[in-house]
Amino acid sequence: MLSKLAKLVERTTMSEQRLTPNAPLGAESWFGCGGTADILFQPDDIDDLSLFLKDTPPELPVTVIGGLANTIIRDGGVRGCVVRLGRPFSDIEVRGTRILAGAAALNGSVASAAAKAGIGGLEFLSGIPGTVGGAIRMNAGAYGREVKDALVAAFGLTRDGRSEALVTDDLKMSYRYCGAPEGMIFTAAAFEGVRENKDTVRARLREIKEKRRETQPITEKTGGSTFANPSAEELGAANLPADTRAWQLVEKVGGRGLAIGGAKISEKHCNFMINTGTATAADLEDLGEELISRVKNLCGITLHWEIRRIGERQKTQDAPKTPETTG
Repeated sequence: MLSKLAKLVERTTMSEQRLTPNAPLGAESWFGCGGTADILFQPDDIDDLSLFLKDTPPELPVTVIGGLANTIIRDGGVRGCVVRLGRPFSDIEVRGTRILAGAAALNGSVASAAAKAGIGGLEFLSGIPGTVGGAIRMNAGAYGREVKDALVAAFGLTRDGRSEALVTDDLKMSYRYCGAPEGMIFTAAAFEGVRENKDTVRARLREIKEKRRETQPITEKTGGSTFANPSAEELGAANLPADTRAWQLVEKVGGRGLAIGGAKISEKHCNFMINTGTATAADLEDLGEELISRVKNLCGITLHWEIRRIGERQKTQDAPKTPETTG
């Protein structure tokens, strides 16, 4: 695979800014730790991305990343090519009650643009860290709404560089799931809101932002929610109330303040992991797996990661670290 990467670099005329070997992805993630990418490609525009995909051997792994908000880059790094959409894919345009946004636009920026234009119904996006592309890929949600509730269409490129436009029904979205074709790279999306008084929309947006500040460790090195909430069916099978949330299960098994190495479960909100300053990606992942094991053993529920984990663990690992409760 490395020889194929070398050939890809040799035959391209891309500048170092667009095609970077050994790119330090982990350091740029919200967690601030983890490995590198063999090759990082940052396209200038959609045509540039399409040509790159067409010129990349189909057997060569291609991984797409966004703002790296709810992502752990494993310490061993990411093999193959990593595609990161940047500023050229971050435009936001208002058309009536519809917002057109590039996949690299921050979800919070989309919510703010909608509020400024007097478009309601998109405020929930300000509660979702990261970018539009990532939010679509996982059908992210916050404060009672999900992306599928406001999404009209998503646009992107297939693994072989062909353009695709999909309406929401095509994506078969459900809780934290999107049925987009394997390998599709989202490039833009259209959201629909409703016409409302600007001050009313702005007030709701301020309320969400204030609630996040009060309840989430947003000033720490953290990502989004660590685990998805269990389904009513899963909770019923475990004889637990249907409205039980993932954070409640984490707290029930002693997770609040639990730490492994430099990774710790926030004492402010125990569905958030934080890097206290010395965490490795392995510390974060091991902490999550420890909680999955505890919840399974004590509550009969299998928690599922909401944080995306990509790359490889380091081949040489230190001895497992012992979980410690802090605070």
